[in-house]
Amino acid sequence: MIQAVVDNVCWQMSLDRKTTALKQLQGHMWRAAFTAGRMKAEFFADVVPAVRKWREAGMKVYIYSSGSVEAQKLLFGHSTEGDILELVDGHFDTKIGHKVESESYRKIADSIGCSTNNILFLTDVTREASAAEEADVHVAVVVRPGNAGLTDDEKTYYSLITSFSELYLPSST
Repeated sequence: MIQAVVDNVCWQMSLDRKTTALKQLQGHMWRAAFTAGRMKAEFFADVVPAVRKWREAGMKVYIYSSGSVEAQKLLFGHSTEGDILELVDGHFDTKIGHKVESESYRKIADSIGCSTNNILFLTDVTREASAAEEADVHVAVVVRPGNAGLTDDEKTYYSLITSFSELYLPSST
């Protein structure tokens, strides 16, 4: 029975499945490793300075990930930059809906009391970008090493960034 569960988990991971149950299991595994100090999350060098700058300008920052909220908090709470949870105003995962469904972005906007057209969503997945745009959310596709390649049409259609420092956002204050 245990081997069947392990095989199923490995199969889901090999297909990059985004099921809530799998992400919760990964979150439990990460909790043990992070709290024991065996793992630390690494962010691209531009991320934390940019987020600090946005926060200083009065902007709110939310995370929407296929990883569970618990896993998100572990990553931001145990990073090579230290505990940076104070930089994040809230967390969303697939419990609010899948990232390729436009309704998920409307639910997030309702949850944070914001109009969808006042939200910028950063992603490296164009299917997510399309769903967010369908909900009237602004989108930038982040191009990083290791991400899936983009088609010529996607490169032309979407706003692309390679660093968070490329974003010049208006202050919310």
